[in-house]
Amino acid sequence: MAEHVPAVYIVSDSIGETAEIVVKAAASQFNSGKIEIKRIPNVSDKDILVEVVNHAAQEGSIIAYTLVVEELIDFLKEKAEQARVVTVDILGPMMEALKTTSQLSPKREPGLLRKVDEIYFRRVEAIEFAVRYDDGKDPRGVTMADVVLIGVSRTSKTPLSMYLAHKRLKVANIPLVPEVAPPDELFKVDKGRVIGLTIQPDLLSAIRRERLKTLGLMSDANYANPERITYELEFANNFMKRLGCPVIDVSNKAVEETASKILEIYYRRLSHV
Repeated sequence: MAEHVPAVYIVSDSIGETAEIVVKAAASQFNSGKIEIKRIPNVSDKDILVEVVNHAAQEGSIIAYTLVVEELIDFLKEKAEQARVVTVDILGPMMEALKTTSQLSPKREPGLLRKVDEIYFRRVEAIEFAVRYDDGKDPRGVTMADVVLIGVSRTSKTPLSMYLAHKRLKVANIPLVPEVAPPDELFKVDKGRVIGLTIQPDLLSAIRRERLKTLGLMSDANYANPERITYELEFANNFMKRLGCPVIDVSNKAVEETASKILEIYYRRLSHV
């Protein structure tokens, strides 16, 4: 007698990917190896369930489901039992175990895993963007970024870019140095997307001296020289005025505090688009 693994209908009120992985894992334990899978995604209609049950009954197939709406689950169970079709609840037992252990009730909202995955991948994409367009490495990032940070060295541009990336914003940052002309791309983006960062000269001098010590360099180098710092800040502030961008003083502010102000500017701009 020829071996036969029945076909499986995968019924889901999302895309059915979870059930398909489980079904394939189970089928791999049988000698036949291959299994016919018929995925029925985004189910929100009882008529579709009736149709699936009828097909499964005629073909001798199994129905595996990842439904979370209780009304649809009960309806499917009832119709499948009447038609003597075997059903497998992929999520139910685990959800019930979590409910019993945590004393919490599930949301019963379709597609939550996919939403979580989308959030995760957007965050990863934003982090990769921040790394790629950090410190003016590629000015092309300016026109693709949600937010562009500009300022002299040691005004927290990179930490802020990474922090905002975890909020799923694509951030590019450009250092402002008197000897290097800022990229023309800064004048081509929508007003409000570029945000300037400034800092008090004495604080910046102290920060830069500590940075030089960390690198094993002389703390009296030109990088931390007060006159040089004043010159850099004047250049940066004049450029920001030309650009007409919002400016945030980061002096004695935590990254989270500055990021909150940047997010406020960002969402205010979006509300007026």
